[in-house]
Amino acid sequence: MSRFLQLHLLTFYPPSNVNRDDTGNPKTATVGGVTRLRISSQALKRAWRTSDIFSSALMGHMGQRTQRLGEEVLAHLQEKGMEEKKAVTIARRIADVYGKVNGEKDKYPTRTGQLVFVSPSERDAALAMADRLASGEKIDLKKEQDTLLHRADSAADIALFGRMMASAPAFNREAAVQVAHAITTHRVTVEDDYYTAIDDLKHDEEDAGAGFLGEAGFGSGVFYLYLCVNRDLLRKNLGEDSDTGVAQAALGALVEAAMTVSPSGKQNSFAALARAGYVLAEKGNVQPRTLAGAFARPVGGDDLMDQSVKALKAFRAELARVYGAGADEACELALGDEKSATLADIIAFCRT
Repeated sequence: MSRFLQLHLLTFYPPSNVNRDDTGNPKTATVGGVTRLRISSQALKRAWRTSDIFSSALMGHMGQRTQRLGEEVLAHLQEKGMEEKKAVTIARRIADVYGKVNGEKDKYPTRTGQLVFVSPSERDAALAMADRLASGEKIDLKKEQDTLLHRADSAADIALFGRMMASAPAFNREAAVQVAHAITTHRVTVEDDYYTAIDDLKHDEEDAGAGFLGEAGFGSGVFYLYLCVNRDLLRKNLGEDSDTGVAQAALGALVEAAMTVSPSGKQNSFAALARAGYVLAEKGNVQPRTLAGAFARPVGGDDLMDQSVKALKAFRAELARVYGAGADEACELALGDEKSATLADIIAFCRT
């Protein structure tokens, strides 16, 4: 089986603001001396991981990024009748294994100061440990760390996107998928939407002014997105010796989400629910490479998608001429080409 899976996607977004900066404007990047719209890797991964596609395909195999594991332990113990003070003490001990727990006098004494990515099996282990401590068993949690934290399990999103645990770096997991920031293939201008809201109860004889005035930035363009999956590392993170169901389901969910799911920013205002217009999926064992260089010089013309596809293909061919083929197999989807692959074809290609 090929080690690397690479995806190159071109997606058109109409006027929108799916990923904002600290001023509320669309995120941007300067590439090739001109301004491009940008969608951050974090925004994309968050949208995919929380999508219905992931929750449906990976039910029971999804982790939770939270500061509140200790609160779950506390609730679990109180449901069993333990008095609050003792339950808080046990919950704090367990939470402190996953991250630095807040102070005893803090408003939330059982929460950790950091978000912790916890798998379903680790959550179950935390509750089981709470029961052992509640029964009076004397336990050194430092020596039982392997019981509470796992180096591999069936949490597909942790296997894909990795995690960092400052309090227990031995249990960090390297992400099996690398996701680039998506950028437009062309120059853009961020525009301003000046809008008003009218008071419905204002009478005609009153002033004609609006009840609220606001301003929001937006932009539009064709975005290039690149992601690369190390399938060997994915299986290792899942604790699988062979390519069994969870790894295949994770790849299928990732590919479908990347092609069909948009970040949620300002969607009620712009309804920018986009689908990839062009997808190139590649498999092989050679060193992966992005094709973002195709857009170092911004494309132009009346058909930005068509020009973007041509630029990507030309750049890929030139890389192959100079460095050799960047993959052993490929599968392409292109809207408007009746002979191209479909979403189902791309998913099947990536899962095998």
